[in-house]
Amino acid sequence: MNIFLMVAVIPSSRGSNLYEDFDKSSKKVLGFDNIIENYFGFSMSNLPCPCGSSLKYSECCQPLHLGQKKAESAEQLMRSRYSAFAKQKIDYIVKTTALGQQQALDVKAIADWSKANQWLKLEVVQAQEKIDKNHAQVEFKAHYSVLDGTDRSVQIHHEVSYFVKHENTWYFLDPTTDQQITMKQPCICGSGKKFKQCCAQYL
Repeated sequence: MNIFLMVAVIPSSRGSNLYEDFDKSSKKVLGFDNIIENYFGFSMSNLPCPCGSSLKYSECCQPLHLGQKKAESAEQLMRSRYSAFAKQKIDYIVKTTALGQQQALDVKAIADWSKANQWLKLEVVQAQEKIDKNHAQVEFKAHYSVLDGTDRSVQIHHEVSYFVKHENTWYFLDPTTDQQITMKQPCICGSGKKFKQCCAQYL
């Protein structure tokens, strides 16, 4: 089977060029990482991790994204989720959200947010790994610039996030879902406790 590969520079209304890789045999548009790794022989895994650690991506967040390792702390999970936004690893964003919230996520909006921004830097303000037996808090600032439009000034998303540990796995508690949960319902984290006795105070 013959595969015709086109790497095109496509003019954009954003005032820059978008680089897309189109494999005619699969009708698939690949991301920039795929272009470099698959066709130019340079591994993006050897670049510094987007999360801001001193490690290469292959030594830091990539094993978590690939399911080879699990985050050992809430801060590590938060860092890996930031890297997932930078790398457009949307499946990872979904699966590291609290189990009972995953079906309520707006996956398209998450993907759009990931793609719409250039992710510049992650700054961890503080991490409290044990605010109770199974919960943790991480305060961070995500530095980014919006790709759409003429204003490329740096924006800062400042957030205090909460995480829950269930069956030795850390999950993000997303406060933005539209779920209607009563205090007497089973908790969204899967603990088996009532919501009011578990994660309610962190949402």
